[in-house]
Amino acid sequence: MDNESYQINIIDTPGHIDFTAEVQRSLRVLDGAIVVFDGGAGVQSQSETVWRQADNFNVPRVCFINKMDKMGANFELVLDSIKKRLTPLAVPAQIPIGEEDGFCGVVDLLRMKVLKFEGVEGEILKEEDPAGDLLEKAKTWRAKLVEKIAAEDDTLIEKYLSGEELTLEELRKGLRRATIACKIFPVFFGSLFKRIGVQPLIDAAVLYLPNPLDLPPVKGIDLKTGEPVERKPLDTEPFAALAFKIMTDPFVGTLTFFRIYSGRLVRGSYVLNSITGERERIGRILRMHADERQDLEEGLSGDILATVGLKNTVTGNTLCDEANPIILEKIVFPEPVIGIKIEPKTKADQEKMGSALKKLAEEDPTFKMKSDQETGEMIISGMGELHLEIIIDRMKREFKVDVNVGQPQVAYKETIKQEAEAEGKYIKQSGGKGQYGHVWLRVKPKERGQGFEFVNEIKGGIIPQEYIPATEKGVKESMDKGIVAGYQMIDIEATLYDGSYHEVDSSEIAFKLAGAMAFQAACKKAKPILLEPIMKLEVLVPEEYFGDAIGDLSSRRGKIEETKDRVGGLKVINSKVPLSEMFGYATAIRSASQGRGTFTMEFDHYAEVPQNIAQEIVEGKRK
Repeated sequence: MDNESYQINIIDTPGHIDFTAEVQRSLRVLDGAIVVFDGGAGVQSQSETVWRQADNFNVPRVCFINKMDKMGANFELVLDSIKKRLTPLAVPAQIPIGEEDGFCGVVDLLRMKVLKFEGVEGEILKEEDPAGDLLEKAKTWRAKLVEKIAAEDDTLIEKYLSGEELTLEELRKGLRRATIACKIFPVFFGSLFKRIGVQPLIDAAVLYLPNPLDLPPVKGIDLKTGEPVERKPLDTEPFAALAFKIMTDPFVGTLTFFRIYSGRLVRGSYVLNSITGERERIGRILRMHADERQDLEEGLSGDILATVGLKNTVTGNTLCDEANPIILEKIVFPEPVIGIKIEPKTKADQEKMGSALKKLAEEDPTFKMKSDQETGEMIISGMGELHLEIIIDRMKREFKVDVNVGQPQVAYKETIKQEAEAEGKYIKQSGGKGQYGHVWLRVKPKERGQGFEFVNEIKGGIIPQEYIPATEKGVKESMDKGIVAGYQMIDIEATLYDGSYHEVDSSEIAFKLAGAMAFQAACKKAKPILLEPIMKLEVLVPEEYFGDAIGDLSSRRGKIEETKDRVGGLKVINSKVPLSEMFGYATAIRSASQGRGTFTMEFDHYAEVPQNIAQEIVEGKRK
């Protein structure tokens, strides 16, 4: 490549599904992604999840198949699994030379050059022309790549069909346009361990992934008019940035990472947090490189930077120019599915625990904490056992807080199965001004995942307007308490359609209590049920332990969806299993397969708990 200099902002996200929030927020602010696969394992279930998230954010991607030097590495099998499980639009831009121990370089298909790598970091690049069988193989794969690039471009297809040779420049530009439009996902190969294929991968990021100017303007809502508005990625536009990560740094305090979408930011200036309506002063502008920090005087459009000491800015907030307020689209995070009780070991730990949890919750939107009203115990919730283990480990290491940890608990939810209506009346006379609130509510179930909706059907002022928000508040508080076993209720529509009020005695508090009473009474009639998180599970076991693994999953109320063969006599089992049955599964699968079985698990959906198990949960909760 030429010797121009390029700035590449890299965010490396964890692969484990418990840290899905890190992937969500990174995809929200990045312009392109490199998705890394294992040359021996191909597409794993977590790769599918990340790919789907990237589809949602419309992020252009290049694929990098790593570990081409390991036992069982097979580029055609991995490519096949990407095409079948992720996208048929994946096309190799290189082919590997040799496999397993014999892997020694790649062929660049557009330039038809063999690339060999020497030096400590693989920085010495040797080029030669392919010959013999390798040349024939490279020609076949190049023809597929050229055809795919031409098919996505009207001018190139005409030239291609008339039999003309397309130039390297035309092919590169065509591949860039198609990659940015998510119509082609170029595939590259290498071994990071042996430093093979790293240089061309970095070149590919520059050649084929978008720079900020290649993408459409960012969309938001103009705070002054309430209308949708766009901001182009130019330094001359009004400033707009999204805070996407908060991190506690022991040396500088709270770091806020943000992506500038438009305009420029100067050190010492004031910006508006358009979500909270508060001004924030930008004291320092930092370019972060791992744990190194470089102070800058200003940040420009397209930069990913950090600042220190913002008071009231959290993940997903928009920072913008005070004269041109805008709200950028927020980041939506999944709800936690697992909780554990924790308590401080000593009195000194108690005081530190509160502030440590508060800081960790600010950093991680999928980590939640609440104290159990009945027992006063602190319950922390997250996306999985590993997620919570890391949180507790960080409390010990970073915040020096020692805690006792209870057994993991499933985050059950409650909902209803049919429509019902009920009256809520709160009337209190005790000399002087009394209390009077009276409502009729109708409740009905909604589709899974649609959340709560409050509908106001009060006509002709039967209940004055000022008491309606109070009624809704009463309903929401009741939903948090639950009906069956004290778990939060979800996916319900509550309609306020009738009631009455008293000129003197009515108050907001009376209508709040009446709303809560009506909601509870209606839900009790509406067949309330318990819901449990169902996990998507992928188990990988050697063939001889296949039967045992299937039997074990069936005993855990698992539904087997499909089984497949993998290279090296391995079997893949895809199933859906309730989370409550999966505690201790890591040990069980290891002992059932002599330590050779592995699994990955992620949340899939909430489903009704079978009657007999629901009964046990309710009784256990009452104890």
